[in-house]
Parts: sequence; C-alpha cells; structure tokens
Amino acid sequence: MDLASEQSKKNFARFAWIVLAYNLAVILWGAYVRASFSGDGCGAHWPTCDGQFLPTAMAKPRLIEFTHRLMTSVDFFATVALCVWAFLAFPKKHGVRRYSVFTILFLLVEALLGAGLVLFRYVAHDLSAGRGWYLSLHLTNTMLMMGAYTITAWLASRDQTGIKLWAASSRLRIAVILTFVVSITGAIAALGDTLFPTTSLANGVAQDFATGSSVLLRLRMLHPAVAILSAVYLLWSAFGAMQGRSDDSPLRKAGVRVAVMVFVQVLAGFTNIYLLAPVWMQIVHLLIGDVVWITLVLLVCEEVSATQSRINIPIDRQSTIPFPASSSSAFPG
Repeated sequence: MDLASEQSKKNFARFAWIVLAYNLAVILWGAYVRASFSGDGCGAHWPTCDGQFLPTAMAKPRLIEFTHRLMTSVDFFATVALCVWAFLAFPKKHGVRRYSVFTILFLLVEALLGAGLVLFRYVAHDLSAGRGWYLSLHLTNTMLMMGAYTITAWLASRDQTGIKLWAASSRLRIAVILTFVVSITGAIAALGDTLFPTTSLANGVAQDFATGSSVLLRLRMLHPAVAILSAVYLLWSAFGAMQGRSDDSPLRKAGVRVAVMVFVQVLAGFTNIYLLAPVWMQIVHLLIGDVVWITLVLLVCEEVSATQSRINIPIDRQSTIPFPASSSSAFPG
C-alpha cells in the first residue's frame, strides 16, 4: 500500500477526525470523573492505580478513574499513529506533519497535568483555590490540544499544505481569546456546582454572596455574565465573517456552524442553571462547549484560507503555533 497516495491521504483525514471525536469522549469522561468525585479512585498514585498497573479490587470510584486512564492510554497510541502516518503520507514542511506533532506535545503536557491533579490531590472533595487555578491551566492545554487535532484534520481534508494563522482577523483572534476565558470560568463554575450543590436558584445565589464563601463560589457567578457577553461577540464575529460570501462558500458554512452552536450552547447554559447543574447536564453543556471551540477553530482556518487565496500568500512555509501567543495555554478532572 502506497502511504503517500491520494487514497491514503483521504483515509488519514478520516482517521484524524475520528481521533478528534475520540478525544471528545475522553474529555467528557474526565468531566464525569470530577463530577462523580472519583478523581482519587486510584489514590495519590500515578501512573499506577493504588500501586498496581492493573488493580484487582474495583470499587466504583476506582473503576471510573481507571477507565479514564485506559482511555487516555488508547488516545496516546492513536495520536502516535496519527503522527507517524502524517510523516509517511505527507511531504516535508507540510502543515499536517507540523500540527500532528503539536497534538503529541499537547497530549504529553495533558498527561503530566492529569498526573499533577492526582499527585497534588486536586481531586474529589478538595476545596482549595489552587485546584481552580490548576484546572484553568489544565483546560487551557486541553483547548490547545483540541485545536491542534482540528487543524490537522482540516488540513488533511482540504489537501492544503499549510495555514498562516497570523493572518486571522483581529475580530476572530479576540473571539478565540474570549472562548478561552468563557471555558475557564465555565470549568470553575462546574467545579463549584459539584463541590457546593444547591437545592434552589435562590439558595445558590445566597451561597455565592455569603460572607466567607469559598473563592470557587465567588468565581462561579462570573461565568453566566462572561458567557452571555462572549456569545454576543462570537455571533457578531461569525456573521461578520459570512458577509459577502456565497451560500456554498466554506467560510459562510463555517460561520453558520459557529452561530448555531453558540445559540445552542446559550440554551444549554440556561437549562443547566434552571436544572441546578445535574451531572448529565454538565456533561452535555461541556460537549456543546467543545463543539463550539472546534467550529470556531474551523472558522479561523476557513477565513485564513480565503485570505491566503485572495492575496496569494504562500502556504507551504513554516506556519505558526495553533493560537495567538496572547492566549496562553486535560481532561477536566
């Protein structure tokens, strides 16, 4: 089989999208680990589980945590296969090679951050402010990693040799930064909902403003306001990118996807608040948020591609890292 053939490249693109989808599953299961207080299921041990590579006694928390570790192991081998295939199927300096390397780098950082959650005991019922900061760092790396997977799959699907992300409009650069901020505040809000469950909306508001309340609770109330303002900006950015584009334009389709997913995410956010953040709804809310991020990355790619085509920027040289340096970089645990 010729791994450099056009058919091999098409198969690679399909595999890249599959690996991206699998990472969504790993992220969601990681969120369930946190929401079910199972993060200490293997004790303060990593990479072993309570000192064993294959634990024998499997209580529910351990089973949940160990399943997540198995899923990340599969993810590692799938990502290595993705990178090796990229180097076999695409020529030197091709963007697919470059971003497949980024996926491995971010995945390794992800694993180390996940280990830190366990070793520093930022799991289960830990209420420290350090857990919130650590979770923010963890989530930032996750988003960068998912962005790298997305760009790898997009480049392979479009048969494009590279992408000059520095050519993205300032409007979309700001949208990317705002999405990081919303995701981080959302992760902290979800942690607060897990650690400080409430019986009513009124009780939840009282918790947030109570004297001596945890910093996690005080940060929790920021998320709805930041999310609504950012949603308005994302919608404006998406519609701005679509202006003057034909209905069958890839850029217009990408903008429509972002607009639809942002609208769905806002509805999911209000539903999550109304239902008092049950675990299943937290998972759904996170899934939609991840899809919003993926569609935004694709919108950036399509805008840059359209710009490159219009002004004929060469696209076969070194491209930049996945996102602007100003948006500094796990699965949520």
